Amino acid sequence: MTPAEKARQQIRIQEHTGPTAGMASDYTQTNVVILPEKEAAAFREFARLNPKSCPVLEEIPAGEWISSLAAGSDIRSDVPKYRVYINGEYAEQHTDITDLWEADFVTFLIGCSFTFEAALIEASVPIRHMEEHCNVPMYKTSVPTEESLLFQGKMVVSMRSIPAALVETAERITSYYPDVHGAPVHIGSPADLGIVDLQHPDYGDPVTIHPGEIPVFWACGVTPQNALLEAKLALAITHEPGHMFITDQPHAAYKKT
Repeated sequence: MTPAEKARQQIRIQEHTGPTAGMASDYTQTNVVILPEKEAAAFREFARLNPKSCPVLEEIPAGEWISSLAAGSDIRSDVPKYRVYINGEYAEQHTDITDLWEADFVTFLIGCSFTFEAALIEASVPIRHMEEHCNVPMYKTSVPTEESLLFQGKMVVSMRSIPAALVETAERITSYYPDVHGAPVHIGSPADLGIVDLQHPDYGDPVTIHPGEIPVFWACGVTPQNALLEAKLALAITHEPGHMFITDQPHAAYKKT
């Protein structure tokens, strides 16, 4: 059993229900969006118009739950925590959505910035949320996304606090991974993105920012959750931020040079 398969098994039997940063560290993780087939085309277009925030790695057809990126997987149970949205409101959290599954559900697997973190670590760029054993901090911004029929909203970003001398390295390394958010969307002042206080993230956990470090922001796959709130769909399901789906794909599969 590979580390990815073992991790999915632990999640499926609810032995692990927490954030997935650092789990099966050689394998790509994804964000998850599940919605009825009648809304899938509009979401597909939203993702196309917002590739930094919503790089789709796979679309699982209506009613199916096995990902081609993960042999023997079950998208209904292989995510540590799910968010259920009803009529545009966050209504419930689940560790298994098998009982909620509908025959017309389409699943979008969206690239996650956890993928490029292994490359940053190899280059001695610190990943503070991993050092502090917590979830990556994520923030709602004032930056609008491109609208598509039902879907619109503001961009969500993840933040990593990088020593000033390593910011250029972090920018260069992450630019090699465009399918998992790629290079940063902003470096420096959080106020430029409409973020008031880095110690109060909208999702995830605050992390320590040491003297001489600069906040660096990447587009985040939680952005669709904002769009789902705006769309007010009767029913939609996503992952809990930071609680990702782990695939069998090595990080190198998404590196471009």
